[in-house]
Amino acid sequence: MEKNKIRLGVNIDHIATIRTNRNTDYPSLIEAVNIAEQNGADLITVHLREDRRHIQDQDLFDIRPIVKTLNLEMALTNEMIDICMAAKPDYCCIVPEKREELTTEGGLDIIGMGSNQFNLLSNSIEKFQNNKIKVSLFIDPDISQIDYAIKSGATCIELHTGSYANAMNSDIENKELNRIKVAAQFASESKLQVHAGHGLNLSNLSDICKIPQIEELNIGHAIIADSIFKGFKQAVNDFRSAIDNG
Repeated sequence: MEKNKIRLGVNIDHIATIRTNRNTDYPSLIEAVNIAEQNGADLITVHLREDRRHIQDQDLFDIRPIVKTLNLEMALTNEMIDICMAAKPDYCCIVPEKREELTTEGGLDIIGMGSNQFNLLSNSIEKFQNNKIKVSLFIDPDISQIDYAIKSGATCIELHTGSYANAMNSDIENKELNRIKVAAQFASESKLQVHAGHGLNLSNLSDICKIPQIEELNIGHAIIADSIFKGFKQAVNDFRSAIDNG
């Protein structure tokens, strides 16, 4: 299979974290969007969490008019569904969310959903798609979860790469990488678009980029961390180059 050109989604949540922690009006998310787009970002990703720990509601509406392609990560709640419909991002990615977690700890457990929550998922996907908002589901690289994603009406998934990125030795890393490869191939053969993300950095990106079915990577923390030492512009550039040369 011929390798796709992989889109880079730059997550700017942690730029908002710096501002929110001190309740300042800087650093500017609008400036972050402009720099990211000028240096290789194909889309901008933000996660409006229920506890508003970084991105705020107003941020979403402030950047929406200037972002070329916006991806909103969100929990499956009526509040977030309403906000998504009001903001009308180009994409939304439905993710699991726990108040006490530091970051998203795993994929959406579609199999474990009760009938009411699964119906909410299916109805939301249909509602978003009817309003020209493309939907992805953030799930673990598991064939059964992919099957349920298909049943929900999804046409796109984002594979959670955290277990691969956090592997403590090469055997575990190879096992997790193979899970992602198998899941990506199965999803693609099932006519789903395949995205991936979580925990990816310049050290572990290369093997993920070699998976031909993956069309998009969403990366945030590592880009912001690298930018402390090299600047945001250079950090985005480096990830763009790493993906293109992967």
